[in-house]
This record gives sequence, structure tokens and C-alpha cells, in this order.
Amino acid sequence: MTTVVAAVVAWSAFPLAQVPPPAEESTESQAAEEQVVDQPTFRVAVDLVTTDVIVRDSSGLFVPDLDKAEFIVKEDGVEQEVSSLVLVHGGRAYNQLLPPPPPAEEGIILPPPRPPTDTAGRIFLFFIDDLHLDFQNTPRIRQLFKKISATLVHEGDMFAMVSTGPSSIEVGLTYDHALLDATISRVRGYALTPQDIMDMPEGIEGPSEVRWRTHVAFSTAYDMIKNLEDIKNRRKAVIYISNGYDLDPFPEGRLGIDPLFGSSDPFQEPDRMFSQQRGTSGNFADADMQVQLAELTRAANRANATMYSIDPRGLVGGVDIDQRVSSGEFFNYIRKSQDTLRVLAEETGGIAVVNQNDFDAALKRIDAETSDYYVLGYYSNNPDPRRRTREIKVETTRESVDVWSRTSYTMRRPGGSASGRQ
Repeated sequence: MTTVVAAVVAWSAFPLAQVPPPAEESTESQAAEEQVVDQPTFRVAVDLVTTDVIVRDSSGLFVPDLDKAEFIVKEDGVEQEVSSLVLVHGGRAYNQLLPPPPPAEEGIILPPPRPPTDTAGRIFLFFIDDLHLDFQNTPRIRQLFKKISATLVHEGDMFAMVSTGPSSIEVGLTYDHALLDATISRVRGYALTPQDIMDMPEGIEGPSEVRWRTHVAFSTAYDMIKNLEDIKNRRKAVIYISNGYDLDPFPEGRLGIDPLFGSSDPFQEPDRMFSQQRGTSGNFADADMQVQLAELTRAANRANATMYSIDPRGLVGGVDIDQRVSSGEFFNYIRKSQDTLRVLAEETGGIAVVNQNDFDAALKRIDAETSDYYVLGYYSNNPDPRRRTREIKVETTRESVDVWSRTSYTMRRPGGSASGRQ
């Protein structure tokens, strides 16, 4: 019956007295159709944009009973439709938008299928920047990892580990908790001391060894975070262990200025004047550092990964007596290096554990933030493909709650990364 109705509707679209077109017109129409078919077709691929959302009440407790209708998501000020919503509570994932199960049929009742074991749990990437960890703090760093193993990584969590220097640690994603404990003994600090930095030769951009080590650290972190982009609907946390970065450390000490008397070696005075003329004291060092920080945080936001930076030095008291550097320059170096760790965390929604000795409280907070959250997804309706960096704002209609989510993401350039890497 449906076929008959469709035929009648199709036939009624033509006049009754319509005559079939001549053969020539039919040939021309076929040629026109072939020409249209030969024209290229451009398609636009739309990816699901996901972001982790943490909602807490006025007491700081996680709110686990929000539904799709209570979330308001805006991209560049334009409201988006929520397409997926996953609640992770206590480390277990619950898909909030699954359709209800069909009614039971008569006959044999089978148990519901068990979900795959890799759909729940968290993913941790432990980034050990041993090129920027002090050797004398090696026991302290290993003790920190023992606390991480005992309090942060639970059953069902996946983790990976990588180091930047001679510790030579490279562990792919695994559930094997024993592998984490076995790797702790290999962690060792290989950072340059202030005296090493002041004694080394430098080029037009400052200490070349300092720049090389920073480049290795950021390149390694970028490549590891990029691999997390294909993992969806799971909390991805990067535990970033480092002392931080400064591309222009101890500028006065590198010029030979005595930290006690403020005078310089007269034989080094011409070198000092030349250094000031060519701008090695850091005219562009801070700008270069900002570029590298922005590149890494964009990669983390693209992968929906949160970075938690930890400075294992803890509360820094002062410069060692065997390091001939002024207190002012040393504390300026500490401040700038810790500020880079703060940027990595704050720009990706994490926390920076710097200038404090209470690692237990920090690890408990990281554990809480990675155990209870929502994963919210939408398909962007932004019609302008030139806007590669998009702002995200997530709100709820429920009152007296605090909402956290990442604030932006950057689309990758075709054939390369958003930061220019190809």
C-alpha cells in the first residue's frame, strides 16, 4: 500500500498533458548530470567536543545528581546542545543519556552484559622532568612517588610514566600497579645547579644548555599529551613533577657580579658590556617561555587533560652555601620557575603544588577531583571555521553550586597541530 501511495504522489507532481521530452533534451540533461557528478564535493567534519565538569555545593561536596537539562554550555557565547553526558562518581562511570532498557521478553532471562573493564577508572600520565629536578632531592622525590602509589592510583586506574633525562623511564599505559612501585627506584634528579648555570658558556640567546633542556622537557610532554586525544569519556590527569623553568636564570651571576660586594671582575667587564648590547639578559626569554607554555596548555586542553604540577622541593628556604649567587637572584629564579608550574596547572584546570611541604593534602585533593566529575560533550554549531580557539563556559541552573570546566580549546590545523607543529 505504501508503494502505491508513493507512486500516486510522484505522478501527481507532473501535469497530465505533459509529453515526454525529445531524445536530444534527455541527452543534454544526462550530460549536465554527469558534469555535476564530476564536480568536487566538500564535506565538513564535526568532532565531538568534550570537557570535564566538576560541580560542588557550598560545603565543597560533589553534586552527583545533575541531569542534561540542568547544564548550560556556551561556546563563544552561543548556547550548544548537550549530546553526551557521563557521570563518574567514586571512580565508576555512568552514562546519563543511555536509553531505558527494553521490556523483558518471555523465555530465558539472560544477565545484562558486563561493561568492558576499560570504560571506567582514570588515566594518569606521570611526567618526571628529571632534567629539572635537583639531585640532592632524589630521596624526597622517591618518597613523593611512594605516596602517589599509595594514595592516588587505585585499582582500575591506568597510568603511564615518562622521564625527560637519564632516568630513562618509559612505561606505556598499563593497569599494573606493581610496575609503578618497581620504577620508583629509578627516579633521580639531574638538574643544573646555579653554579653550573653561571659557569657554562652561553650563546646569543643566553645559556644554550638551559634552553636545550627546556626544549626537551616541553617536546616530551607535548608528544605524550598528544597521544591522549583519542581517549574519550575518561578523566585524564597529567602529574607534572618538575622544578619549573627560567630561560634567563641568574643574569648578574652570569656576568661575574659578586653576590656579596656587587662588583665584577675587571677582566670580564668588556664581556659584560657586549652581553648588555646583544640582550642576553633576557629581553626575549620571558616571551619565548610564554609561547612554549601556551603551546603545551593548548595541547592539554585539546586532549581534555588536566595538569597537576608538583614542585618536590617543597618550601624553599634559601640558597645553598656552596652556590655563589645572591639571595635576590636566587629567589627571583624560584619565583619565575614556580610561576611556570602555576601557568601549566591553572590554564588546564588543575592545581599547582608549589612552595609547600604538605603533599598528602594535595594528593587527596587531586584524588577527589579525578574521582568525581561529569564528562559533557557537544557538537559545535560555530559556523566560522577560522575561529580555531573557542571559549567554553559551562553553567548549571541549580543554585548555590560551584562549576569548574576548561575555559577554551584550540582546533588542530589540518595536517598539523595548532601550535605550528607538523
